[in-house]
Amino acid sequence: MAHRSPPFTVTLGDLNWVGSGLHRPECVLCTAGGDVYVSDWRGGVSHLRPDGSVAQIGCAATEEAAPARPNGIALQRDGSFLLADIERGGVYRLTRDGALQPFLVEAEGRPLPATNFVMLDRDGGVWVTVSTRLQPRQQAYRAGVADGFIVRRDRRGTRIVADGLGFTNECHLHPSGRWLYVNETFGRRLSRYPLGAAGSLGGRETVTEFGHGTYPDGLAFDVEGGAWITSVVSNRVIRVLPDGSQQLVLEDSDPAHVEAVERAYQAGTMTREHLSTIRSSALKSLSSLAFGGPDRRTAYLGCLLGDRLATFRAPVAGAELSHWHVAA
Repeated sequence: MAHRSPPFTVTLGDLNWVGSGLHRPECVLCTAGGDVYVSDWRGGVSHLRPDGSVAQIGCAATEEAAPARPNGIALQRDGSFLLADIERGGVYRLTRDGALQPFLVEAEGRPLPATNFVMLDRDGGVWVTVSTRLQPRQQAYRAGVADGFIVRRDRRGTRIVADGLGFTNECHLHPSGRWLYVNETFGRRLSRYPLGAAGSLGGRETVTEFGHGTYPDGLAFDVEGGAWITSVVSNRVIRVLPDGSQQLVLEDSDPAHVEAVERAYQAGTMTREHLSTIRSSALKSLSSLAFGGPDRRTAYLGCLLGDRLATFRAPVAGAELSHWHVAA
């Protein structure tokens, strides 16, 4: 990871679009076979096949159970999915035939609230982020609230491995294998923890802090160790270099709208309505980024409010994730 790609920018004219009729495609996963999976609030996962068609994997509501409403999703080696349900809390396993069952709904004897993201590592460990213990969770849409945490489940059991985070969002292991990085959306920073033996974590370090209008949500790494951050509200894509410096890659926002949301954030009056409305040219509250395509240089952008995915070509390949070679 010694080489560093030069700074670059993406315009709205550089974007391509894939998928249609998607439902809150917040989280995106890509595989070597060309399959793209996105979270689907109708109850599961939408599958964008290489031929361009879209299929739903999931279950509808019944009298006995509500469907999962996933934020983050993870693809397991057997082809099933793990869904982080931010509405009711917990992580659920979804099989390809639509069967849904609880996978992880408590840690250290307490139910998991506001479960935001789930990620698998190459050792079979499962990492889960919980944004806040406050209910409703919009009480944590402000500075100074730091009650989010990270859970790890592996052969040794389930345990909280980090706590005191400012609305914990996506987390990923650094390509070097030495660090766990995590976005704190309303703490407005990218943090990292040194990775110890058996999935333990050291003390939190701040990689970089974000300013006016940036609320970090999605996180992905490239092969050079750059961290790609997506910001809801302002529709920004920012590449954070290993030294913590930031490069603005893409933005599509209305300055007056961003300013109004910023005032609410600073005043401690931000609500879910501020996240469910947007004024922009094309993008709809960017929430994640995943690298796909044969060379992992096509960036797919998940969003909270759109019904399709924007893509662009990156000058550097994304890091290979644990699900890259899982077949459809």
